[in-house]
Amino acid sequence: QVRLVESGGGLVQAGGSLRLSCAASGRSIVSNYRMGWYRQAPGKQRELVATSGGTTNYADSVKGRFTISRDSVKNTVYLQMTRLKPEDTALYYCNADLTFLDVGGYRRDANLWGQGTQVTVSS
Repeated sequence: QVRLVESGGGLVQAGGSLRLSCAASGRSIVSNYRMGWYRQAPGKQRELVATSGGTTNYADSVKGRFTISRDSVKNTVYLQMTRLKPEDTALYYCNADLTFLDVGGYRRDANLWGQGTQVTVSS
């Protein structure tokens, strides 16, 4: 079984910074071809924050403030968040498209979600 484990959320004042990490672990991971971050604020739909694959994409609301990076060897993705605003407050989820070997040694593709990590920005 493969899973995503997030860390790095917390409470920060407006203008501050946080760094989120998400590591894929479990069965033999062959490759991860896209990893990214989404967020969901109370009463709102989940939205894309940033993804890293063949291209890197950012939501307009975070461009210039957030930076996504990926370590393909460690199957880890990071989100460096700077100049945080109260409207960035949300539950942040890691998402990944990857390939792993199942118990029979066959390649399987999977789209996975992490459990979420809370980011709260106070004004």
